[in-house]
Amino acid sequence: MAKIINLGHNLTEFNFVSPKERLDQYQEAYDRHELGRIDKLIPWSQITESFRKQGYRKGRKGPQGLFSLKGKIALMFLKSYLNGLSDQALIDRLNRDVFLQFFCDVFIPIDQGLTNFKIVSAIRCELSEYLDIDAIQEALVKKMRPQMEHPHVAHIDATVYESGIRYPTDVKLLWESCAWIAKQTKKISRAIRVPHQRSKIKDIKRAYLKYQKSRRKTYKQTMRMRKRLLALLNKLLHFHMELMDRMGVKTRDFPKAYLERYQAIMGVFCQQEHLINGKKIADRIVSLDKPYLRPIVRGKEIKRVEFGAKVHMVQIDGINFIEHISFDAFNETTRLISAVHLVRKSTGKITHLGADNIYPTNKNRKYCSENKITTCFTRKGRAGKDEKQRQQMQSILAKDRATRMEGSFGVEKNHYGLNRIRARTRNNEILWIFFGVHAANLIRFIRRIPQQEDLHKTG
Repeated sequence: MAKIINLGHNLTEFNFVSPKERLDQYQEAYDRHELGRIDKLIPWSQITESFRKQGYRKGRKGPQGLFSLKGKIALMFLKSYLNGLSDQALIDRLNRDVFLQFFCDVFIPIDQGLTNFKIVSAIRCELSEYLDIDAIQEALVKKMRPQMEHPHVAHIDATVYESGIRYPTDVKLLWESCAWIAKQTKKISRAIRVPHQRSKIKDIKRAYLKYQKSRRKTYKQTMRMRKRLLALLNKLLHFHMELMDRMGVKTRDFPKAYLERYQAIMGVFCQQEHLINGKKIADRIVSLDKPYLRPIVRGKEIKRVEFGAKVHMVQIDGINFIEHISFDAFNETTRLISAVHLVRKSTGKITHLGADNIYPTNKNRKYCSENKITTCFTRKGRAGKDEKQRQQMQSILAKDRATRMEGSFGVEKNHYGLNRIRARTRNNEILWIFFGVHAANLIRFIRRIPQQEDLHKTG
């Protein structure tokens, strides 16, 4: 074993070994490290092939980047594995950590470290367009299948991975819309030398700040503020349309980002107008930056409503797989049959199924009975001759689901970057969630296997 040397002493010479021997030592240490064991477990060839089948770099020209496709995917795993690191901190860590470089299949000289931390978000945007969740999960479960102890037992449940937005209110949305439209109309007016339309935006801004600072906001105050903001937004939108007509510009000629924000504001205006008049609306917009988000009512004591992606998850032998993901609210009870099909496709069969009390509908009960699947559902009707054994199995399944599956959701959110997702687009959020879930899966799975065991046997 090499001795640890205190560099504070007067040393005149460093006895480094040859570069080849040093690389071999690093490689041996990397293979024993947790990252090295994960590297051997991941089916890189199948994952990269799934991206290429979706059209990754098809028809693109230009020089090859620093990171290969494997390295880009590995960097997304590291973003979730090293929870809490910003993109800049991740690049700084990559520059000085040789194990991370081994994992990302890249070599970065000490004197030529990466400085552009935006490369992480650029890679995330690039990969999010070609992510095939089903194909990658199929490759992962095929690799893990030989080491699963109970592949015929599954649990199902849904959770919400919240997006990184502030809690939305009608007043906040209307004021953000007014402020953005006012800023754009001012820029356009100066550009074409047209007098800016007079409005009471300064007075309304003072009233808005006073309203926001007040601790107790009455219903009367809120309605008055909403009506004032709605009237101001209506006036600003009409002036914006007049300026566009003067310039001879059509809505479709706007830049993409500008057009998306403008359409979101138009949607907010129409929805708020209907809400003030007492009408019900569908697909309610809760964020101008992320207009695809919808309020998802969960009915929990701490959070009655959550804003993010709702994911229906299937857990096989402690490993979570995404069965369905949507930014719209959906009833998870309708996904039981699809979840059973996913388990059969992954492991071949399913004999036991754990789920919470929302799943035992008559349709789901009938399906499970016809397919001889033992569940933790509360019995309906008279007890059979094996009632005692059935109750014992029901208790085991219910307890296992409540501890392992719901506990895994908390671990993913607290330790793998899924507590507040900071991605800015729909595809990026889905990519973020996917890598966070499967980074947790890989750590969970690798810690079951003794460190000295050869992971090539899992192939």
